[in-house]
Amino acid sequence: MRFWLMKSEPEVFSIDDLAQRPNQIEPWEGVRNYQARNFMREMEQGDLAFFYHSNCKEAGIVGVMRIAKTAYVDDSALDKNSAYFDPKSTPENPRWWRVDVQLVEKFARTITLHELKTKTELADFQLVQRGNRLSILPVTQTQWDFIQSLQ
Repeated sequence: MRFWLMKSEPEVFSIDDLAQRPNQIEPWEGVRNYQARNFMREMEQGDLAFFYHSNCKEAGIVGVMRIAKTAYVDDSALDKNSAYFDPKSTPENPRWWRVDVQLVEKFARTITLHELKTKTELADFQLVQRGNRLSILPVTQTQWDFIQSLQ
């Protein structure tokens, strides 16, 4: 099993939105960064991911999701009416992928980015390093366990 952190702006899709979906499952679509896409392609069913609210007043980790379905073509890239349309992506040569995520747990509080940055145990965590803006990041077992202990 591997661990991940997946970011979403809560105005676009929040942990509460995920909680309201049938079976609390939703495709994680719209990733348009090649490195983040490649991370999604590495995900396996059953992997766990922190749900991270980004670009908001209180950015931070708000819960845990499970990868419910491994990577498959993100057909929103093929839909001219979608905000995620990519004219260079075709059915024969898709550029973008998505996974399905399922809610495991919503935390009682947000573990804020500010708090995470104060923890020396997380000094090597990509999220707290300057300039890291990827929407999907790998998390080590040690980092996962430490962050879980903060809630």
